[in-house]
Amino acid sequence: MRSRFAPLLLVPMLCLAPSQVKAAADAASVDTTWMTVLLNGRKIGHEEIRREQRGNTVTTTQTLVMSIERNQKVVPYINVSRSVETAAGEPVDFTMTSTMSATETKVEGSRLPDGRLELVNTVGGQTRRSIVTWPAGAVLVEGQRKAMQAAAAHPGTDYRLLTYNQASQQAIDLSVTVIGNERVQLVDHAETLSHQRETLQGPQSIQSVDLWLDAQGNIRKGEVTLLGKPMDMVACSEACAEAPTQNLNMLDSALVDSPRLITPEMLSDFLSYRVHVTNKAIIKPFINTDEQSVVDLGDGEWQINVYRGELDAQSPPTSADTQPNAWLQSDAPEIKQLASLAAGGAHNKSHIMGNLNAFVNRYLSARGLDIGYASALEVARDRRGDCAEYAVLLAALARAEGIPARVVVGMLYAKRYDNKQRVFVPHAWVVAWVHGRWQSFDPAVTHFDTGHIALDISDGNPWHFFNAANEFGSIQIDSIATFSEVFNATPASFSTGGVSVNGGGGAGRTR
Repeated sequence: MRSRFAPLLLVPMLCLAPSQVKAAADAASVDTTWMTVLLNGRKIGHEEIRREQRGNTVTTTQTLVMSIERNQKVVPYINVSRSVETAAGEPVDFTMTSTMSATETKVEGSRLPDGRLELVNTVGGQTRRSIVTWPAGAVLVEGQRKAMQAAAAHPGTDYRLLTYNQASQQAIDLSVTVIGNERVQLVDHAETLSHQRETLQGPQSIQSVDLWLDAQGNIRKGEVTLLGKPMDMVACSEACAEAPTQNLNMLDSALVDSPRLITPEMLSDFLSYRVHVTNKAIIKPFINTDEQSVVDLGDGEWQINVYRGELDAQSPPTSADTQPNAWLQSDAPEIKQLASLAAGGAHNKSHIMGNLNAFVNRYLSARGLDIGYASALEVARDRRGDCAEYAVLLAALARAEGIPARVVVGMLYAKRYDNKQRVFVPHAWVVAWVHGRWQSFDPAVTHFDTGHIALDISDGNPWHFFNAANEFGSIQIDSIATFSEVFNATPASFSTGGVSVNGGGGAGRTR
């Protein structure tokens, strides 16, 4: 299984293979399968899967096309992946190119003679090479097809499957259950297929994909949940697959209603949120930070306390928090020069971060919701983007100045957004290690306040942003309380999670 929509949606999805090629004496055997992509019954895209076998080499090329609507603008999204394997399913090399509007990212992987993997990441026109250990036993598309074909003969059993995810560039250890044969309705006919369920046990959630396979192990249908809605990919004809689509409005689907108006005064002080998460497979939907404490109340109920003060509860940075990567190119001359200019001669880390934050807020000259997810170098050159672009640029500038920085993925309260009022929207900001703690900076809205709720933290890789955004369809905020409301409530109503809630701006601190 790989992230079929990576890096746009980045939810575990379907690793599809076309129908088995005919046995022939030809130099090459080629077969093509078409799939239609449906979200909650609405057609949002299509995929073409082309499998070619030449001798002992099998090449599978998968092309996904969708139209994403962001702020009433339609942005084309194209993801093309190519996996090269032996006929026995041994990985040889792969490439994946994702394009949204003018933003293109590419990852290439090749197995070396010693078995290791050479990775080449190209983001924002800058290429980075690295050599890593190939996870023993990991498979790509053809290897998965063969494993699932063999397992189909044993209904009621479970097995492990280690697949390599090109988007996250990590091996994913799946638990697969062979449920058994079922009669499945496709677009224009029914087939008897083997039902298998892939389950990934992650640190924050349990993600499952239901697959239905033919006798050759080829997936004919797959289903996963996205933003709280069923997403299906179903085999059909080319005409069916390329029929007109309805645009997918990702952001509109991800908005979370606020149960009350939050005033600027409330946002400048402590706030406590009582939240219900409907998807019980999400184990840890929120994270603890040096400004946020999370209490699991059980049965999908959570309490989140957000402070303007300090908690000093999180681990200090590692060396990775100051290093450049494919998305935060802090060693690029353009980024280093920009960071030096933005720092303005300040020497104190707090002053440097304040200067960098204000600089990024002014530097982006246009709010561009049509660019997908850009790297720091792309943002520095194009000077446009939304909250994610503000965050990756600030994080890269901080690292260029030697300040550990991470990108936080979460949601932000907005009094108005588009044609809606009192909602929480997907958002990204930065935490930097300043004066012995992780402190939040938000250049997109100039400052951090208690209307920020953190879901995940990352090194800038869009995997975290879109994976966390998938939780929004399951989040319901039931109540929001100020410090005085919590203080005057009965003990059973609110919990501080072991953190003392003091006056002085509602700051909480652990000693």
